[in-house]
Amino acid sequence: MVTSRNLDNSQQERMFLNSLREGGYILFARHAEATIGRDLPNLSFYDCATQRNLSDRGRSQAFTYGEELRRLNIPVNYPVITSPFCRNIETAQLAFGEQNFQIDPFLVETYRLSGTLNAWEQASILNQLDAVLETQPSPGRNTVIIGHSLPRGVGFGRIPNMGTVIVRPFGQGNGYEIIARLSLPTLSNLDN
Repeated sequence: MVTSRNLDNSQQERMFLNSLREGGYILFARHAEATIGRDLPNLSFYDCATQRNLSDRGRSQAFTYGEELRRLNIPVNYPVITSPFCRNIETAQLAFGEQNFQIDPFLVETYRLSGTLNAWEQASILNQLDAVLETQPSPGRNTVIIGHSLPRGVGFGRIPNMGTVIVRPFGQGNGYEIIARLSLPTLSNLDN
């Protein structure tokens, strides 16, 4: 979390939470814990049996994530945005409700960043991601995106299961700022 040296931790936390409660941020969260293994080579977004899916622990993480945002009174813009993978959709449903999500096919491209891409493909995906992260939410709300971790050293890099990168967008073409990186336990300990 970005901190000021003149404030103690409780003051920093209070200011951070108050800022989130006012809205205007993007909460880019990695899906909850999935089963061990790999997605099948014949992966189909219409067949969850071809994909890694949430583990029981992951289902609990997803539910807890939504509960914590509600407990902290952090306003969310609905529908939340999710990747079309079953693990992402289930994360969104457990955290925010069965119908409160919208699939964004572009998030598959961010998943592809973990594969073998040439420099042009990687740069193109990262430029598109920048455009997403520059988009300001509805006034008084925060946009939630249930996406994927990125490779180490690419974009904002690795994100733990159900971890969140808090982004302040400055509008199309004006960039964004990463305000904080929160694990689920860190989020759960805010305002306690």
